[in-house]
Amino acid sequence: MQDFLSIHPEVSAALKAGKAVVALESTVISHGLPYPANVETAKALEAAIRAEGAVPATIAVLDGRIRVGLDADDIERLAQPGVRKVSRRDLPVALAQGADGATTVAATMIGAALAGIAVFATGGIGGVHRGVETTLDISADLEELAATDVAVVCAGAKAILDLPRTLEYLETKGVPVIGFGTDRFPAFYTASLPLPVDGRCDSADEAARVLRAKWQLGLGGGVVIGVPIPDDAALDAEAVEAAIAQAVGEAEAQGVRGKALTPFLLKRMEELTGGASLAANRALLLNNAQIGARIAVAYAAQKSEFALPKKVVTAKRPPGY
Repeated sequence: MQDFLSIHPEVSAALKAGKAVVALESTVISHGLPYPANVETAKALEAAIRAEGAVPATIAVLDGRIRVGLDADDIERLAQPGVRKVSRRDLPVALAQGADGATTVAATMIGAALAGIAVFATGGIGGVHRGVETTLDISADLEELAATDVAVVCAGAKAILDLPRTLEYLETKGVPVIGFGTDRFPAFYTASLPLPVDGRCDSADEAARVLRAKWQLGLGGGVVIGVPIPDDAALDAEAVEAAIAQAVGEAEAQGVRGKALTPFLLKRMEELTGGASLAANRALLLNNAQIGARIAVAYAAQKSEFALPKKVVTAKRPPGY
């Protein structure tokens, strides 16, 4: 493992001390947002996590190593053109070739789990793509959520996806979908759709208790914690759906598929909404980082509390007993 994993000293110290750490993905830097908004957003997310009392750990592949925790220069490096997109299947190749790569939700979960980080904040998870009947396009994020013990705090799945089928897939894999302050599944750019979640938590402490219960029972795999986009940043649902339909149609016409599809659709959404989708994306990312940090702080406190051994007092027997 030492050949492929590097943990930033600040992150390592926090983990050893039992402090709260929040993982962040790097695909949003290399493929999710344009320059310089990507760098500004990455730094803002880390600052938001620190403000809540946790330590940020942005994860990426640099020089053929999984890096858990980055410096400002690393973030700038990831913002340059040509950085490959790395999911689970791509990790062995990127590591063996000494490459640089921006980690998706799936690969970030892997890096977080290897480092011992329980909470990961992102924008939206991948899922079942529209038109899956003919493409069979299902994000590796869903399989990773079924297998890896990391909670993903997000604004639901990306709105460009088939959300009902994404929820069905998660249900089949036994992944709990929790609404944070909501009974319905958040819909990324818009507050929510009439799709119920598996449970609702109204506080970071309550969400942390869900994580502790799942993992202490030995029920492996992740948890999706869906956080609605702030009301003042939410977009009109009908306008969003119209833009998505157009972007998906253009992708089909141009033969865009695989790992190129999501970046294409997000870029077209930005263009079709006149930049409104970009502003909404940044707002929900920041909100998720803040909520994720609060949950991580609560989870660290609960782990500390319940890890303390209870002192057993044994009464001394009287002489000659």
